Amino acid sequence: MMQILQGAQMLFVAFGALVLVPLLTGLDPNVALFGAGVGTLLFQLITKRSVPIFLASSFAFIAPILYGVQAWGIPATMGGLMAAGVVYVLLGAMIKVRGVDFIHKLLPPVVVGPVIMVIGLGLAPAAVNMALGKSGDGGAQLVDGSAALAISLVSLLTTIVISVYARGIFKLVPILSGIIAGYSTALFYGVVDFTPVQEAAWLAIPDFTLPEFNINAILFMIPVAIAPAVEHVGDMLAISNVTGKDYLKKPGLHRTIAGDGVATMMASMVGAPPNTTYSEVTGAVMLTKAFNPVIMTWAAVTAIVLAFVGKLGAILQTIPVPVMGGIMILLFGSIATVGLNTLIAKQVDLQKSRNLVIVAVTLVFGIGGMAFGVGEFSLQGISLCGIVAIILNLILPHEMGENDVVKQAQTKK
Repeated sequence: MMQILQGAQMLFVAFGALVLVPLLTGLDPNVALFGAGVGTLLFQLITKRSVPIFLASSFAFIAPILYGVQAWGIPATMGGLMAAGVVYVLLGAMIKVRGVDFIHKLLPPVVVGPVIMVIGLGLAPAAVNMALGKSGDGGAQLVDGSAALAISLVSLLTTIVISVYARGIFKLVPILSGIIAGYSTALFYGVVDFTPVQEAAWLAIPDFTLPEFNINAILFMIPVAIAPAVEHVGDMLAISNVTGKDYLKKPGLHRTIAGDGVATMMASMVGAPPNTTYSEVTGAVMLTKAFNPVIMTWAAVTAIVLAFVGKLGAILQTIPVPVMGGIMILLFGSIATVGLNTLIAKQVDLQKSRNLVIVAVTLVFGIGGMAFGVGEFSLQGISLCGIVAIILNLILPHEMGENDVVKQAQTKK
């Protein structure tokens, strides 16, 4: 019984972030709960239930899903996301054959940093539009401007305050706290419509969507897997430090990243966002010392059960746009900062010409919306800048840089 309650607590920690992704991208939150639950169970099966970690909706895919749904529709977007899951599994196979160093050579910090920054900064206009009560593209005013600004500020400030000042378990739920505070403010302004809740059944099968396969959507999504794949390595190192066990060796990084890929493939087969390992839950594991992976099994089972509660999904879909907009301002800024920190922590020298070229071109291509296309096929945004960053890193000579000239001069002296 204790493990069931601990599992429910882990899901509570992940809940705000888990449902935020489908609510932002127009997917069904109940399907996301189902995808997270089944994805976590599959991950446990592949890793022999040895890692105390929970998998749920990945933030890295928010922008690509938004674009994909608009360009090709939800089924084709799911087909593309399924291909991204296949990339994870292939990476797992290559790590098994060539070792972990292969990842670091293909995706060094100079590639990963700017790509993560693009994921965050590329969404900045959508966050501001939603905070002002507009649709993500700014085309429609959904909530009165002054009310929207007040609501979004409450959700933003609450998320900030909880992130900075809260202690214990509360520090792990800033997004959920921001949603609750913003929702309460929205109720005060009378902008919440409860009609969907009244019409929804208590028990209902989630709105599953089968994938379709479109070559454009597939080629668009595959490069997006870069950032979450690298993030996965970081998450595995983090949970290893927390528990004192080296999960990179046992069950092995090849198994954990393949488990992540299979979980993502399964999620996209039913219309859920891609899965990724959740840092919030790792924080909760550290705080509660709940190292037993069985607890995550119960968290997954709880998520699957909640997926069939129709009223829950209906309540989540009544959350007004400004509530999400306020949280997105901090969230997307944080993603960009993670990318910047990747460059700083790994001491990427931007005075070196090759590094400057890679970062500069990647940022402008990604944020500026550069697109390359032949006929109906088009690459743009995160997928384009990810490919460009990898290619530049592979073809530019390592000795290309002013610092090397300075070092040579100092050596001669």
